[in-house]
Amino acid sequence: MTQQSAAERAPAVGGFVYPLHVLSENAPPLISPTTTTATPPMVRDIGFADLRAGLAQGWADFTAHRTDVMFLCLLYPALGLVLFRFAIGHQVLALLFPLAAGFALIGPVAATGLYEMSRRLELGETVTWRTAFAVLHARAFGAIAVLGCLFAALFVIWLQVALAIYEVFLGNAAPASFGDFLRQVFATRAGWYMIVEGNLVGFCFAVIAFAFGALSFPMLIDGRFGRSTGERMSLALGTSLHAMLMNPGPMLAWGLLVAVSVIVASVPFFLGLVVVLPVLGHATWHLYRRTVGDAA
Repeated sequence: MTQQSAAERAPAVGGFVYPLHVLSENAPPLISPTTTTATPPMVRDIGFADLRAGLAQGWADFTAHRTDVMFLCLLYPALGLVLFRFAIGHQVLALLFPLAAGFALIGPVAATGLYEMSRRLELGETVTWRTAFAVLHARAFGAIAVLGCLFAALFVIWLQVALAIYEVFLGNAAPASFGDFLRQVFATRAGWYMIVEGNLVGFCFAVIAFAFGALSFPMLIDGRFGRSTGERMSLALGTSLHAMLMNPGPMLAWGLLVAVSVIVASVPFFLGLVVVLPVLGHATWHLYRRTVGDAA
């Protein structure tokens, strides 16, 4: 008996079962790239049904290789725990929530290995956790590395801005305890002003990161567009922004789903990311495939 591919199964999401024709709709057959083009790709209109189907495909990819991707994604909460310990150890409690929220900024970078796994599953190849590290040999690895550094820099800037906002409203004196920190944040007027302003500023960071990063990393993993590092980055960033402007409703809904899921999964101790990150990572690849077509 041959093993079914992820696309041949009919996973259930939200009580709905998605058959093959629904899961594969709007996604042309994927071929392993042998040539590249400098022509921007065609961007399609998508709807909320595409988000649901993309999640169904992401769940199917996750369940097909659950042990592999969970092992791989243990690295992500491990990093979160290290950062959490750093914040507690250095009495930088103000950075706890910004750290959790900021993970959504670097999520696309961390998920590149998952995109590669989904790409190869779509090609019908055998996939293990080692497949994720094939990104290191990708045609567009230079562009992935440079873009990853830019998003990491954006993450650091966000943390600095979040700390500055905290100090403006609550001062730079370290709280006496974690309980004192919670009291200052949630039981004072200054604390609520800080929450409102911090979330507004964080929302701006998130929109910028999502507009340029939602589909750029999957497109670089795809490897069909661009012939140099600069050209690949330009096409990937431009295509992601174009998709955002062309499909504002579905794309913003997807961004909100990702942000909320990552924040909720970060409590407690980032452990929920072991499941949330791979499902969203695989689903993002399939959303990319539904949104971005061949060269225009």
